[in-house]
Amino acid sequence: MEAGKKKEEAGPSSATAAIDGFIEEKKKREEVNEKKAEEEDGESVGTIGGDSDDEEQEEQGKNGGEIGDFVPGPLLSLKDQIEKDKEDESLRRWKEKLLGCLESDLDGQMEPEVKFHTIGIISADFGEITTPLPVNESQSKKVFFTLKEGSEYRLKLTFSVLHNIVSGLAYTNTVWKDGFQVDRSKGMLGTFAPQREPYVHTLEEETTPSGVLARGTYTAKLRFEDDDKRCHMELNYSFEIKKSR
Repeated sequence: MEAGKKKEEAGPSSATAAIDGFIEEKKKREEVNEKKAEEEDGESVGTIGGDSDDEEQEEQGKNGGEIGDFVPGPLLSLKDQIEKDKEDESLRRWKEKLLGCLESDLDGQMEPEVKFHTIGIISADFGEITTPLPVNESQSKKVFFTLKEGSEYRLKLTFSVLHNIVSGLAYTNTVWKDGFQVDRSKGMLGTFAPQREPYVHTLEEETTPSGVLARGTYTAKLRFEDDDKRCHMELNYSFEIKKSR
């Protein structure tokens, strides 16, 4: 009887072990299957990504590399740009506020125009002298201003921008004395949009030369161009440097 009891007790223990082994084996098979599935998914994702990259490269080749390179859009007038958003009243007003002009001020012309109104000279010696622009040929031969040797001065300009945005407005000021070029300076004013009020811009400060040879009358040419090499003004003028007292 005791031996029978031992056998009966051993029976459940063996069955439990068998069940546990089956479960363990099933778990292992499931883990293997999941791992295979993950590997297959990874390969399929990689294939999809590779095909996508190939398609993008092929598309870039067809377009001549335009996707990776910047290609500027066609030149549009400000009026056309504002009218593109005419149905969106808030966006249209925002553009007008940003540009500083109203749609009624625009005429649809694409080429920007810079209109210069005055040129002035600012110096501690005499304050400010302003000359209206444009000047005729006879005026350009006259002395615009007189400075003392070794004095500091600035040129001041007022101008308006019409029709469209002018980009990279820059100046070149070339100076001659007795037929010889003695100075050449360049500077950038910036980019300006049309607006109702004129712009006021002061050029960089310069210092007149000193000494006996520096005194006398000078002729100069002030030229303004934008990024597209449009010349918006070319001004010939004269000035004089006198002995400092």
